[in-house]
Amino acid sequence: MLIVDDDERNAFAATEALEVLGHELVVARSGEEALRLLLTQEFAVILLDLHMPGMDGYETARLIREHPRTRDTPIVFVTAVFRDEAHIFQAYQVGAVDVVFKPVDPFILRAKVSVLADLHLKNLEITRSAEERHKLLKENAANAEARLNAELELRQTLERQDAILKSLPVVFTSRATLHPFAALFVSDSIMPLTGFEPSRFIDEPEIGLGRIHPDDVQGVVDCLMKASETGAYACEYRWQCADGEYRSFLDQGVWVPGEAVGGGEILGTLLDVTDRRRLEEQLSQARKMEAVGQLTGGIAHDFNNLLTVVLGNADILMRRIEDEKARRQLEAIKLAADRGHTLTRQLLAFSRRQTLNPEPVDLNQLVLGFAPLMRQAVGEGVILDLTPHAAPVYVLVDANQLENALLNMAVNARDAMDGEGRLTISVAEREGAGVIAVTDTGSGMTAETRQRLFEPFYTTKEVGRGSGLGLSQVYGFLKQSGGTVEIDSVVGEGSTFRLTLPVTERRPQPAATDCESAAAQGGSERVLIVEDDPAVLSVCLDMLQSLGYRCEVAVDAAGALARLAERRFDLLFSDVVMPGGVNGIELARRATAAHPGLEVLLTSGYVGEAALDDPHDFAVIDKPYEHAELAARLRGLLDAGKLSVAS
Repeated sequence: MLIVDDDERNAFAATEALEVLGHELVVARSGEEALRLLLTQEFAVILLDLHMPGMDGYETARLIREHPRTRDTPIVFVTAVFRDEAHIFQAYQVGAVDVVFKPVDPFILRAKVSVLADLHLKNLEITRSAEERHKLLKENAANAEARLNAELELRQTLERQDAILKSLPVVFTSRATLHPFAALFVSDSIMPLTGFEPSRFIDEPEIGLGRIHPDDVQGVVDCLMKASETGAYACEYRWQCADGEYRSFLDQGVWVPGEAVGGGEILGTLLDVTDRRRLEEQLSQARKMEAVGQLTGGIAHDFNNLLTVVLGNADILMRRIEDEKARRQLEAIKLAADRGHTLTRQLLAFSRRQTLNPEPVDLNQLVLGFAPLMRQAVGEGVILDLTPHAAPVYVLVDANQLENALLNMAVNARDAMDGEGRLTISVAEREGAGVIAVTDTGSGMTAETRQRLFEPFYTTKEVGRGSGLGLSQVYGFLKQSGGTVEIDSVVGEGSTFRLTLPVTERRPQPAATDCESAAAQGGSERVLIVEDDPAVLSVCLDMLQSLGYRCEVAVDAAGALARLAERRFDLLFSDVVMPGGVNGIELARRATAAHPGLEVLLTSGYVGEAALDDPHDFAVIDKPYEHAELAARLRGLLDAGKLSVAS
């Protein structure tokens, strides 16, 4: 409380009267001092003397009311002089709440000031309560907003998790710990995997084990039972989906024990691994086929060298021997060697190492032109239907090899139908590929047979009815030609083979004039023979010398290049696969670069990886070759070279 009075006695009297209230009392001797105190302190009541020298009570009160800090502070005027109504009215007009006259009655002064002090304290309490209430409301509003934001964030998180769980190819499960391990919970992602709603697994406790493949059921039960001992489990099994197809599932999780016997649950995940297992099987099969292909290719290489020696010597002897009996024996040797040649050609076709002569071919014309031979091969009991495409379908392929592939499949179809049924061969074009579909009405094939069908020497026929190389040859030929072969088969209903080859913009050229008689002639040109097999080299040298050619030999590329540097040769006749790090193709490149005009004829019983992946424009003759074929190829190359020089 602020007491403003210039008279020390009056101030003392007021202080004595108000001390008993227990409030803090501050005394100012003038209006100016009172204003200074009001700028720094807060007072509940101001006792203000009206009659003071300098700034009187009226002026002091007016200034107090003008300041925002003290505008509402109660002012009680104390006066001994101004008692008339005009002064009292003026006192109330400048902001006084009461007027007390001197000499002051202590009891009356305490009563008036006590009321004003209590009112001030109650206002302070109300203000504090309002501020506290406002603070609480603000905190509650902030808490409510934070709670709402947390709920929204939780809802969004749950929605994201739900979306993720639905999109993942993983099913989350909870099972009972006792047989039949009934489902307690199954996530929604079970629907796209199995075709069944999650509720189906809850409503039908037996469905989980009931649709597992019979061969896998016991293994799954044992695995789940052992989980009670190990605490975890992992098993893979086939499960029959709603469409009747079996798919492979990887089931793994943990055993969560409960307090009671049989309580707890098995928490796990279910992952569809069907496609992964199929890819693994396909990769394994491809690797196995590739390994077998490399093996058969290597065997064919050595075998063709042997056949070259046998056929070459038989050919030479037949031209020299007049005895009829000996000639018949040589014919038998040659026939056996020709059959061996056919066998190695099939091996090379499977291993994709045969030499192909791809040309533009219309599949319609090829199938129609080859139909008479296929009709003869399948016999009268098989009806042959041909369905050509509405327009020509041109592909780049070795026509002879494609006809051989069709013949192989036609014979296999005949055997699958036991000589009676319908064989349909249709031609189509789809997605930039030419397709020949061969469909029979035979016995069909199991999945195991389809998986092994293209393996060399694999056959379902009885002993003596096939070598098991026919379809492996088809497989290798199509792969080497940039195509594919697909199989659809149902046991008891038949099979369909689809041969697919890329279409080409090129068109077939008119057939060249036959010049077989001219090709069989010999000559006197100089020929360099490069061959690392001594027996093959001997036969080749004998053949060419018998034709009149002047020949020299080398056993590797280094020796050949040295011979070429010593003298001029008209033609280089070289094996493709040779020791020393330089094959026949690279030798031909180096030789023709150093000696323009040199003709080249390459030969091979097996084209290795490096040579196969190395495109070239050199002429090639396959081993084993016969005397007349070799003579024709040599003469054709040498004569073509002479014409080129002359022009």
